[in-house]
Amino acid sequence: VAALAVRSLGVENVLALIMPERDSDFCTVDDAKLVANQYHIRTKVINLTPPLRKLGVYRLVPRTFLIPRSVQKSYVARKEQELAHRLGMSPFMASLRGTADVELSRSVAYFRAKHRLRMWTLYFQAELGNLLVVGTSNKTEWMTGFFVPFGDGAADIMPLLSLYKTQVRLLAQYLEVPKRILEKTPSPDLIPGITDEQALGLTYDKLDEILFSLEQGFAPEQIASQSGIPLEQVHYVRQLIANSEHLRHLPEGIEEKKNPNSQEG
Repeated sequence: VAALAVRSLGVENVLALIMPERDSDFCTVDDAKLVANQYHIRTKVINLTPPLRKLGVYRLVPRTFLIPRSVQKSYVARKEQELAHRLGMSPFMASLRGTADVELSRSVAYFRAKHRLRMWTLYFQAELGNLLVVGTSNKTEWMTGFFVPFGDGAADIMPLLSLYKTQVRLLAQYLEVPKRILEKTPSPDLIPGITDEQALGLTYDKLDEILFSLEQGFAPEQIASQSGIPLEQVHYVRQLIANSEHLRHLPEGIEEKKNPNSQEG
């Protein structure tokens, strides 16, 4: 997105915000600066830890002070497996459907608060500078609900929304995004140990193949037989699409039902 903005608008019209917080990966800021330097983009670093702490967000999870990041990642992975076993489905699917599980609800509130604070910060800075907020969501994320409503799902423009994740990778190569970024495991960088593919339950390659085939009108059985992807995974993706439908039409309103026999109009 940064590269597209520079090519379309000129580097003098682009500002990149770098918004680390307590749980961010150690390389997050360096990677963001690497991209900014590649395209000579102005940057502003804003630490989100203080406001998140003031809001009480960090109190929703166990303290991580002085705990090695590798231990944090193992703990998160184990808790995710325990949640999936208890819920009978992936935590991500359960979050789309809505859940009465207190532990999952606290986790959802925890990471969504971070996304929404990022978006608040983006819009605050954008309005100070008379700028537009450019979103990074792609078609894969949009169709599966892998975004936070009024968080990373909010923006003035989203130039990647018509491209699947695998297509975004190809575009990034064309735009000469640094190799280190291209090879980096996709992650929302909200909770240690959680990657995109881990949360989604599928690799992006498989997910995009299923999504594209469904978009072309192929039946799940056809997709499974032609791709070799297990049928249950195809059905799982269909459920993700169905259960995230409401996120793509926010906010919902109430429309007056018209009487077909009415003479009005």
